[in-house]
Order: sequence, then C-alpha cells, then structure tokens
Amino acid sequence: MPALTEDTLERDPVAQFAKWFDDARASVRPHPHAMALATAGPGGRVSARMVLMKDFDAAGFVFYTNYRSLKARELERNARASLLFYWGGLERQVRIEGRIARVSRRESDEYFATRPRGSQLGAWASPQSRTIPDRAALDELYAAAAARYAGVVPRPPHWGGYRLAPEAIEFWQGRDDRLHDRILYRRARNGRWLIERLAP
Repeated sequence: MPALTEDTLERDPVAQFAKWFDDARASVRPHPHAMALATAGPGGRVSARMVLMKDFDAAGFVFYTNYRSLKARELERNARASLLFYWGGLERQVRIEGRIARVSRRESDEYFATRPRGSQLGAWASPQSRTIPDRAALDELYAAAAARYAGVVPRPPHWGGYRLAPEAIEFWQGRDDRLHDRILYRRARNGRWLIERLAP
C-alpha cells in the first residue's frame, strides 16, 4: 500500500476515513464495517466487543444495540468510548476516540425498519447480556415475539442507536521493517483538526 504522506492526506479525518472505507468495502469480506467497541464501567473496568458500524458522517460513527446490554449500561455511566477498525488484508487500522450519545428516536426507527424481520424479532426476544437458562429459552422468547408481531414489527423502546463523536482519529498503515505510518488527527478547542505524525 502507498505511504501516508502529508501531501496526500485529507485535511478532515472523516474524509480520510471515507477513502479508506471505500478501499475496505472493495476488498474486505465479509464485514468491512466491523469494528471493536471498547467501553469502561465503574472502577475503570474495560470491556470490548465487535459491533457493526451502520453509518458515519461529520457528526460521528453510528451503531445499534439493546439499551439494556452491558455496553449500553457502561455507556450510560461513562459516555467515552473507543472504536477500532482493522483491515488486515490492507495492513490498515483506524482507531477512534470520543464521546457517545444516543441517536434520535427517528433515526433508530428508520434504521430498525430496514432490518430483516428475523433481526427485528430478535431485538424483542433477546435479553442481551443477561443470563438465560439454555438455548431453548431463547428460542421460546423468539417464538413468542413472532406470534405477538405477526405483521409489522415495531422497534422495541429498549433498542436503538449510538453515535460516537470523534475527538481523535488515528490512521495506521503497515510498512516494511515495522516503520509503519501513524497519522493522528486531534480536535482542537477551536474545533479544527490538528494533524500529527506518530513514531511507530
């Protein structure tokens, strides 16, 4: 892959991310939009899991989940989080840090309406992150949701989106001899992005 040079970088990190994401969509299978989400609970205990980015723009990076899940409970206590995209075939990573807030109900409704029916029913059926006795119990919850919503499946009130508003975005490009390119965008107090090169 070509080096990350100061004269080819976008001045805005979201524009730079869009270029890299286009490359990932063209070559990464099956989930170029998969990202690790790290959150922290009380006492600084950190947890991480893979989620799917569903949208991004200048305002931030959006994913959806159960608002009763572990990640959501941690985000309600500590609205700071980190995202990591890793595209091994391209030797690229993007690390994003910032604050998270729920998206609007309208946004959640609109996205929920695009999900396959099975996924919609699953959002009603799964008590995400809670202990259940066995797989049969989950199947029973799903069957009950399917019977309850024979037609249109409404969005559960406990399910919706979050948007991470970036404060720092680092682009990592693998290079020979472990002399990797690392470009960090940091948002200054005036709202402008500062660009720094980090040693690998």
